[in-house]
Formats: sequence, structure tokens, C-alpha cells
Amino acid sequence: MSDSFSYHAEGRKWGTGLTVLGIWLALLGIWLGLEAHPLIVLFLGLFTLPACSDFLHNPVSGLTLTPDTLTWHSGKRRAAVSLDEIDTVHLDTRLDFSVKATLVLHTGAKIRLPFECTPPHQQFEDTLNARGLKTRRTHFQLMQ
Repeated sequence: MSDSFSYHAEGRKWGTGLTVLGIWLALLGIWLGLEAHPLIVLFLGLFTLPACSDFLHNPVSGLTLTPDTLTWHSGKRRAAVSLDEIDTVHLDTRLDFSVKATLVLHTGAKIRLPFECTPPHQQFEDTLNARGLKTRRTHFQLMQ
């Protein structure tokens, strides 16, 4: 086993760019072909702004697990926790099949890892278990 585990992700994804382009073309078709009111087309187009922002600014996120610490960064946010402080790592599968990672410290405090810097859950769980950290999996829990 190597000394550290790293995960890196970028906000710019070409699939997202193509999807936004497709939405804009569909909105243009609705506006020109169906003569929809421009304010309605503009309102619907506003929903693509967060994806456009990620595509243009390309925020970088990631996670690094060393023998002593777990560090993560997302945009301008950065944090680190010593492995000695972590009691359990909860990996909760949500209804949209995304996995939420929460660090439970020995003090009882909970730290939720930002979704964008969480690695693929099975690989992350295997790495945590190899380091001797306890993990707990929960699937589709509505109330916590």
C-alpha cells in the first residue's frame, strides 16, 4: 500500500458543456419555432447559469489521505483532520444514488465532506478500512 491516497476533480466537464449547449439550442428553437415569450425563454435559461459558472471557472476539488491526516479542498475552502481524531466515517447513499461522507470525531462532532471532493465511495471505503478507520454504510435513509 502506498503512503497516501489522493483524489482530484475539476468542475469543467465537457458533457456538462454539451448539455448546456443542447438546452440553449432547444430554448432557441422554442423561442423561434414556437414563438415563446422571450421572458419565459430567459427564465428557463437562468437555470443553466450554475453549470456555466462551473464550466468557465473550473473549480478544483480533491481529497488526500496520508498516514496521519485527511485533508480536502473545494474551491477556496480547505480543511484537515488528524486520523487520530476520527471515530467513524459514515457513507450514506441518498435517494439520488449519490454518497454523502460524514466524519464522526471522538468528541461527537460531525464533519460533512463536500460532495465535490468525495472520491468514488467503494474505493474510498476500501482505503479507509485499509488505514484501520471504521466505516458505516447506510442506504436510502430518509431521517437522520
